[in-house]
Amino acid sequence: MAVEVKVTSVLQKITGSKVVAGEGGTVGELLANLDGRYPGFNDQIMQNGALHRFVNIYLNDEDIRYLDQLNTRLKDGDTISILPALAGG
Repeated sequence: MAVEVKVTSVLQKITGSKVVAGEGGTVGELLANLDGRYPGFNDQIMQNGALHRFVNIYLNDEDIRYLDQLNTRLKDGDTISILPALAGG
């Protein structure tokens, strides 16, 4: 599955671009594909094999935490956005 992946500046340092193409039948497979192409990618968003709690991933503007998380199915043309959670005061 060809999927467009949008990343923030922290991940842009690894990918070299704010938008990259990735492949996978699920979000987890997509992340594995990106980590294979951009070593260290998953180190920035995963912790102990799970999505870091301060990282949000959206599939076509829907938070995957409310879908099937890393098992969320993807289809050609989907857009994934990977964003760190923001905190402030």
